[in-house]
Amino acid sequence: MGEDQEEETNVPPGELTAFQYTVLLVLADESRYGLAIKDELEEYYGTEINHGRLYPNLDEIAEDGLIEKRSLDTHTNQYELTEDGYETIRARLDWELSKVITDGERAETVVRLIENVDRNE
Repeated sequence: MGEDQEEETNVPPGELTAFQYTVLLVLADESRYGLAIKDELEEYYGTEINHGRLYPNLDEIAEDGLIEKRSLDTHTNQYELTEDGYETIRARLDWELSKVITDGERAETVVRLIENVDRNE
Protein backbone atom coordinates (compact mmCIF):
# COMPACT_ATOMS: atom_id res chain seq x y z
CA MET A 1 0.00 0.00 0.00
CA GLY A 2 1.45 3.41 -0.98
CA GLU A 3 2.16 6.17 1.52
CA ASP A 4 -0.72 8.28 0.20
CA GLN A 5 -3.27 5.48 0.58
CA GLU A 6 -5.07 4.96 3.87
CA GLU A 7 -6.02 1.49 4.97
CA GLU A 8 -9.77 0.98 4.71
CA THR A 9 -11.13 -0.07 8.11
CA ASN A 10 -14.85 0.15 7.39
CA VAL A 11 -16.49 -3.23 7.33
CA PRO A 12 -19.38 -3.34 4.86
CA PRO A 13 -22.61 -3.56 6.89
CA GLY A 14 -23.54 -6.78 5.06
CA GLU A 15 -20.38 -8.45 6.34
CA LEU A 16 -21.58 -8.34 9.95
CA THR A 17 -23.81 -10.98 11.43
CA ALA A 18 -27.17 -9.81 12.77
CA PHE A 19 -25.82 -10.43 16.28
CA GLN A 20 -22.73 -8.29 15.66
CA TYR A 21 -24.85 -5.48 14.23
CA THR A 22 -27.08 -5.62 17.32
CA VAL A 23 -23.96 -5.32 19.51
CA LEU A 24 -23.03 -2.15 17.61
CA LEU A 25 -26.51 -0.77 18.23
CA VAL A 26 -26.26 -1.55 21.95
CA LEU A 27 -23.04 0.48 22.07
CA ALA A 28 -24.40 3.37 19.99
CA ASP A 29 -25.72 5.36 22.95
CA GLU A 30 -22.92 4.76 25.47
CA SER A 31 -19.86 2.65 26.21
CA ARG A 32 -20.47 -0.44 28.33
CA TYR A 33 -18.62 -3.27 29.96
CA GLY A 34 -19.14 -6.84 28.78
CA LEU A 35 -21.81 -7.90 31.26
CA ALA A 36 -23.86 -4.74 30.62
CA ILE A 37 -23.79 -5.55 26.89
CA LYS A 38 -24.84 -9.12 27.72
CA ASP A 39 -27.76 -7.86 29.85
CA GLU A 40 -28.97 -5.52 27.10
CA LEU A 41 -28.76 -8.27 24.47
CA GLU A 42 -30.63 -10.71 26.71
CA GLU A 43 -33.39 -8.15 27.15
CA TYR A 44 -33.59 -7.61 23.38
CA TYR A 45 -33.46 -11.28 22.37
CA GLY A 46 -35.49 -12.56 25.32
CA THR A 47 -33.05 -15.37 25.96
CA GLU A 48 -29.74 -15.99 27.69
CA ILE A 49 -26.61 -14.99 25.77
CA ASN A 50 -23.68 -17.14 26.77
CA HIS A 51 -20.14 -15.85 27.12
CA GLY A 52 -18.94 -18.18 24.36
CA ARG A 53 -21.13 -16.30 21.91
CA LEU A 54 -20.68 -12.75 23.18
CA TYR A 55 -16.96 -12.35 23.77
CA PRO A 56 -15.66 -13.85 20.49
CA ASN A 57 -18.03 -11.52 18.62
CA LEU A 58 -16.87 -8.52 20.68
CA ASP A 59 -13.25 -9.45 19.91
CA GLU A 60 -13.99 -9.81 16.19
CA ILE A 61 -15.73 -6.47 15.80
CA ALA A 62 -12.99 -4.83 17.91
CA GLU A 63 -10.38 -6.31 15.53
CA ASP A 64 -12.42 -4.85 12.64
CA GLY A 65 -12.12 -1.41 14.26
CA LEU A 66 -15.86 -0.97 14.83
CA ILE A 67 -15.58 -0.89 18.61
CA GLU A 68 -12.75 -0.09 20.97
CA LYS A 69 -11.92 -2.48 23.79
CA ARG A 70 -10.28 -1.07 26.93
CA SER A 71 -9.26 -3.02 29.98
CA LEU A 72 -10.75 -1.60 33.19
CA ASP A 73 -9.14 -4.21 35.41
CA THR A 74 -7.91 -7.79 35.10
CA HIS A 75 -11.46 -9.14 34.65
CA THR A 76 -13.44 -6.29 33.08
CA ASN A 77 -13.30 -4.69 29.64
CA GLN A 78 -15.08 -1.55 28.51
CA TYR A 79 -16.35 -1.39 24.93
CA GLU A 80 -17.09 1.77 22.97
CA LEU A 81 -18.39 2.35 19.46
CA THR A 82 -15.76 3.91 17.18
CA GLU A 83 -16.40 6.38 14.37
CA ASP A 84 -16.09 3.48 11.91
CA GLY A 85 -18.70 1.61 13.94
CA TYR A 86 -21.03 4.59 13.79
CA GLU A 87 -20.49 4.90 10.02
CA THR A 88 -21.27 1.20 9.63
CA ILE A 89 -24.59 1.69 11.45
CA ARG A 90 -25.35 4.82 9.41
CA ALA A 91 -24.59 3.08 6.11
CA ARG A 92 -26.80 0.12 6.99
CA LEU A 93 -29.66 2.39 8.09
CA ASP A 94 -29.29 4.36 4.87
CA TRP A 95 -29.52 1.15 2.82
CA GLU A 96 -32.43 -0.22 4.87
CA LEU A 97 -34.40 3.02 4.61
CA SER A 98 -33.80 3.13 0.85
CA LYS A 99 -35.57 -0.23 0.64
CA VAL A 100 -38.40 0.60 3.07
CA ILE A 101 -39.29 4.12 2.00
CA THR A 102 -40.97 3.55 -1.34
CA ASP A 103 -43.65 6.24 -1.12
CA GLY A 104 -44.76 9.26 0.88
CA GLU A 105 -46.87 7.27 3.33
CA ARG A 106 -43.94 5.08 4.32
CA ALA A 107 -41.71 8.14 4.61
CA GLU A 108 -44.22 9.74 6.99
CA THR A 109 -44.24 6.57 9.10
CA VAL A 110 -40.44 6.66 9.42
CA VAL A 111 -40.53 10.36 10.32
CA ARG A 112 -43.05 9.58 13.08
CA LEU A 113 -40.79 6.82 14.41
CA ILE A 114 -37.86 9.24 14.55
CA GLU A 115 -39.98 11.89 16.25
CA ASN A 116 -41.05 9.34 18.88
CA VAL A 117 -37.41 8.51 19.61
CA ASP A 118 -36.66 12.22 20.08
CA ARG A 119 -39.55 12.58 22.55
CA ASN A 120 -38.51 9.52 24.57
CA GLU A 121 -35.04 10.87 25.32
